[in-house]
Amino acid sequence: MRYLIWSLRAVLFLLLLGFALKNDQPVTLRYFFGYEWQTSLVVVLLCFFALGIAIGLLSMLGMLFRQRRELSAAKRELQLKNKLAEIDAQRDLIQPTEIVN
Repeated sequence: MRYLIWSLRAVLFLLLLGFALKNDQPVTLRYFFGYEWQTSLVVVLLCFFALGIAIGLLSMLGMLFRQRRELSAAKRELQLKNKLAEIDAQRDLIQPTEIVN
């Protein structure tokens, strides 16, 4: 299994390397106020891909923190219920039950 994963990684790397070598033409990005950035197409694609990943991760952070809060609250509630159940069990052991005839 390990060799299969490494071979797939090698194939993916070679495909991406071939993509990068085929797309090395210079590209000019024009911004506002006359600013320009001239670089190769692969660098521009990589930058925008990384920017998309960063924006996606930042958009998930709110949901991640909310789920962590909910999980910690549920764990606290479960611990409290377990402690109460232990106290009830100990109380039942201490107090004898009455036998009704």
